[in-house]
Amino acid sequence: MEKIDRLSGMSLLVVSLPLLPAVIMMTVRFCSPLLALCHRVYAGKHRKVCVTSTHAYVFSNCTHGQAQSVLMTFDLYSNTHPSLNIGPKKGEFLDDIVKREAPLRVLELGMHCGYASVRILRLLPPSGKLLTVEMDPLTADKGEEIILVVGFKNPQFQVLTCSSAEAISALSSYLGDSRLDLVLMDHDPEHYLPDLLALQRGKLLSSSCVLLINRAVTAGAKHLLEYVRDRPQSYSIATHIEGLIELQCHTAGDIK
Repeated sequence: MEKIDRLSGMSLLVVSLPLLPAVIMMTVRFCSPLLALCHRVYAGKHRKVCVTSTHAYVFSNCTHGQAQSVLMTFDLYSNTHPSLNIGPKKGEFLDDIVKREAPLRVLELGMHCGYASVRILRLLPPSGKLLTVEMDPLTADKGEEIILVVGFKNPQFQVLTCSSAEAISALSSYLGDSRLDLVLMDHDPEHYLPDLLALQRGKLLSSSCVLLINRAVTAGAKHLLEYVRDRPQSYSIATHIEGLIELQCHTAGDIK
């Protein structure tokens, strides 16, 4: 079935061709679960380390009470470290939309460390409010602390530590008779389309709501964009920059 050849002092295992598929299957069977487990452990550790180190750097180096200092410190950190922040270029794009729309009710799905939250909050009208959703408790705590460091008060924002689906199902209790004027999706792209459908079903979008979709090149985001393109009477794709796309709602009608 197999033989051992010795060449220049090295052992070489030669597998006959009929047995090669079986060897490959055994390798995949026993190695793949271990590789998958290692990947999950590494991904989880990397995320927590990123959140903790980002928060520590911003908290220690920014000028407390000054939003611009907090944002600049975020950007400075991102220049030399991996970061989940949208960054200054997309951030300015977000700023322009918030200034133009002057939204009263904003939903952010995926708070991360609070970078986009701070950008949005500093430009909201006095009666505006941000509802920001972050499923990971550690990230939610760190992000909320950064928001408070800037000087924003709890009536101006609400952090929901849960999945996007759970948050959307409870939104009516936070919105009352109001509707969302701006939605930023920057969480798991696989949830983009299901969450948009849930927002529609709950009639939670205003008739002129703006949707911002980050990481638009991912498969999950493409599903949402395909849905939107098939419904030009309800949505239109406006502007975009580096994978951050602006979608404009024309109606808050029922799903078709």
